[in-house]
Amino acid sequence: MKKIILRSIIFFAVSCKENTPQQNKGPEIITQGIQITIPESNPVFKKIKTQVVTEQDHSDGVVSAGTIQAIPNHYAEIASPFSGRVTRSFIQLGQNVSAGSPLFEILSSDYFSVQKDYTDALNEVQLAEKNYRRQQDLVKHGVGIQKELEEAETDFKNKKTSLSNTSSALKVYSSKGGGIGSPLVVRAPINGEIILNKLVTGQYLKGDADPVMIIAELSKVWISGDVKEKDIRFVHSGDQVSVKVSAYPDRNITGKVYHINETVDEDTRSIKVLIECDNPDRKLKPGMYATVNFSTTPEKAVMIPVTALMQQDSAQYVWVKTGKNQFTKRSVTTGETDQKTVRITSGLQPGETIMTEGGIYMPDAK
Repeated sequence: MKKIILRSIIFFAVSCKENTPQQNKGPEIITQGIQITIPESNPVFKKIKTQVVTEQDHSDGVVSAGTIQAIPNHYAEIASPFSGRVTRSFIQLGQNVSAGSPLFEILSSDYFSVQKDYTDALNEVQLAEKNYRRQQDLVKHGVGIQKELEEAETDFKNKKTSLSNTSSALKVYSSKGGGIGSPLVVRAPINGEIILNKLVTGQYLKGDADPVMIIAELSKVWISGDVKEKDIRFVHSGDQVSVKVSAYPDRNITGKVYHINETVDEDTRSIKVLIECDNPDRKLKPGMYATVNFSTTPEKAVMIPVTALMQQDSAQYVWVKTGKNQFTKRSVTTGETDQKTVRITSGLQPGETIMTEGGIYMPDAK
């Protein structure tokens, strides 16, 4: 009895399923190779949108992160050239100084030795010159020997060379130094502002110690950025650029490409680019991070919506309208992209019509 009832239930269920109306999906999309035909009665047809391909003015923006730095010849680290004790300081932090201005003085036995070498060389030149003049006079009156005159002349020239060397060494350290035993006065090599001062009067400095003072002239600064190898073709010396720093987000800063390095960093595949910026109010500080936007010259380019671009494995393609309700799959090569559009470098021509929406519903076309 139970088997008869079970068979009756199964028969009834099958009969109901067979009598249920099937959902009308409409005519199927026809695929012929890389071409498809979409009947207007197919529900997918209403999801399709198309657009005529046009050329637009397009500028390839290049963005680089950078770091602000002082211009090298506008920046000087001051250390003591000799070991010795600081006896006097002439400056303070934040002070503006001119090239040649005294910074500090130091008593150093090593410096005294340089002074003595200069004095000794000066005395030797004076003696050599007297001997040379004397030999000239003897030869002139016929009682001298030509060989001795030539030797005196050579000795005089050698002594003058030695004096020139010691004099140059002395001027390197102090162009306005006093006599032997006077302290060394260290002077500013450039115009600028004292941005670091660790000097303490009375402290003993070693000749190989770290700098105790930094002078920088920051009315202009450099921004050092890295541009990817693939983007360097858009960057040229003299180009105007836009700079943003996080410390002043609402400030518009402009700069100019000063130098493009000749070598590529093999690790990052990027090229160092220096941008020069005016900094009259000294707001840009060395060490700050910056974002640099390189603007390129606009040019005509084929731009399409990103929704039109399809992806299959590593290939990219679009659906090109080739007849009424007909579309053909075509491979394309892309360039730069943003949130809404992508640049097509090959595969499409202006005037062609492409599917901009609905591509995801298309069957695979081989």
